[in-house]
Amino acid sequence: MERTVRTPDGRTLAVEESGDPAGRPVLVHLGTPNSRRLYGPNVRDAAARGLRLISYDRPGYGGSSPQPGRTVADCAGDVRAICAELGIDRLATWGISGGGPHVLACAALLPDLVTAAASLASPAPYGAEGLDYFVGMGQDNADYTRLFLTDEAAARAQTDEDREEVLATSPEDLAKVMESLLAPADAAALRGELAEYLTSSAQAGQAPGSQGWWDDNCMVRPWGFDLAGITVPVLLLHGRQDMFVPFGHGEWLAAHIPGVEARLLDDDGHLTLLQNRVPEVHAWLAEHL
Repeated sequence: MERTVRTPDGRTLAVEESGDPAGRPVLVHLGTPNSRRLYGPNVRDAAARGLRLISYDRPGYGGSSPQPGRTVADCAGDVRAICAELGIDRLATWGISGGGPHVLACAALLPDLVTAAASLASPAPYGAEGLDYFVGMGQDNADYTRLFLTDEAAARAQTDEDREEVLATSPEDLAKVMESLLAPADAAALRGELAEYLTSSAQAGQAPGSQGWWDDNCMVRPWGFDLAGITVPVLLLHGRQDMFVPFGHGEWLAAHIPGVEARLLDDDGHLTLLQNRVPEVHAWLAEHL
């Protein structure tokens, strides 16, 4: 089911519901570039477990109005607006990759609403003490992040070029486009249904333009909340082979989120978490709903 939600400041959020429509609610924050579309096997797993999955386009993606200059913390207000519209007063939540900081924001800022949160392959805050942000990062992501930090005008032009590439890429070509980011585990995973999903989801998110992708650079600016303020249960998963978001980010978050249950996984990369690990995330969240 698809619907739109109006935020208190007049923006529109495009929201999608899947899984078990009568089930216990779980809100999903997807990666960068993002859309509200969910990976089919994960939807089927949720339906089998009696979970109602809710996803949405972050501002500027897909059918959601842009919110230029947004912070990671701003997503908490959008999640509260979605829950108010849907009549939800308690829910669990998970997020992957670029959705990771956003799920952590909801854990920190919405303890009255969020019962538990799971963070998969999340980046850590840029400039965090004790973290070398770029060690182990694939060339494409490292080059773009450094460009954004030193020359925003050039980075914006690069984002527009990258959007055109996303829109022109077929599932069969996706592995070649992502080559610098693919450790062996992820290279083996990036085919068939997963490649088709990642391609179609990114293209749906990029259809209106590059603003949403550009504003996801908020993840290398101050997040707007304190991880130390998280009081709800948090599950963290990170693969040692991850070259999108290096393993050191997961280790740093595991050391700085109060009470976190960390599963640091030797045989996983980045994409393998989406492909293989969401059922165990759903099982863990169901225990905390």
